[in-house]
Amino acid sequence: MNLDSHKILIVLHGSIGDVTRALPLANLIRRRYPNARLSWSIEPAAFPLVENHPAVDDVILLDRSRWWQSLGPFLKRIRSGRFDLVLDLQRLLKSGLISWWSGAPCRLGFHRYDAKEFNWLFNNHHIPPAGDGISKLSHYLKFAQWLGIDPYPVEWRLHLLPREKAQVERMLRGVGSHFAVFFVGSRWESKKWFPTETTKCAAALQKRYGLDIVLLGGKEDANFAEEVEGFGLQRITNWVGKTSLRQAIGILARAQVSIGPDTGLMHLSAAVGTQVVSLWGATSPTRTGPYGCQDLAIRGEAPCSPCYLRRCRIGRICMQSIDVEKVVAMVGKVLSQKSEARGARN
Repeated sequence: MNLDSHKILIVLHGSIGDVTRALPLANLIRRRYPNARLSWSIEPAAFPLVENHPAVDDVILLDRSRWWQSLGPFLKRIRSGRFDLVLDLQRLLKSGLISWWSGAPCRLGFHRYDAKEFNWLFNNHHIPPAGDGISKLSHYLKFAQWLGIDPYPVEWRLHLLPREKAQVERMLRGVGSHFAVFFVGSRWESKKWFPTETTKCAAALQKRYGLDIVLLGGKEDANFAEEVEGFGLQRITNWVGKTSLRQAIGILARAQVSIGPDTGLMHLSAAVGTQVVSLWGATSPTRTGPYGCQDLAIRGEAPCSPCYLRRCRIGRICMQSIDVEKVVAMVGKVLSQKSEARGARN
């Protein structure tokens, strides 16, 4: 299929992590078909990831919090785009309806065995079934393969504007050049680690490796971060709920390593080349682990793990089982590999 000069729409209104993992697909399309016009249908949370992205020509925003005002103009833009091809990456009823409404002659989505909410009915072409045994990123790259595009290289091309870089510089002015990021929150309560263990781990990283500590997360994670601060640990900077998404990307890019549970910042860290020590309980790194950091995943142990439940009724025993010393040792592994790589270059 030759897509040069075609109008292509990616439909993905998902989480920050999902949109991050779909960026390599957009880059592959842009690399193979530089004259195609690529649009992206998205919601506000992940909008900063595709706004001004070099692979994306146009962003069509649906503000679901004000749907009564935004839905009409949104649907008008979808229909007036006169797209030749839609890539429905979300596999839900909502994305299927958007794909169908576009009127595109070719609407490519997930196979019925991998789709949800009858999504497959709204698309007229489907990638082969894959199941949940492969990562989401690999699943998205199946769309490239269906289009006859080699699924490599995997690139994100997340670059800050000069003013955003200056903002990050100011935010890190009091932080040492060698620091670790703890991304402390998650939309699912069941995925979170604990303030006490986070503090113990941060203290050990300072003592053993001389790392400063930066806390990142959303406004909903402020209480968690304040509890960590309350333990009185020195050389810790709390930016939880105080950064934009793009500022958080800039901070992650400068860190030596990042640590935390299954959340969007985990994927952004991997995307900007900062190794992630990820902590798992309710979900599985097989499906949603950060790219290139599979060997750094630490799984909690519980008979019910992974349960894929948003809330845990038994105190998150899987996350309780994650040993602080094991996390510290895994960070040491990352730092050792970075040191060896620098030595090889020199």
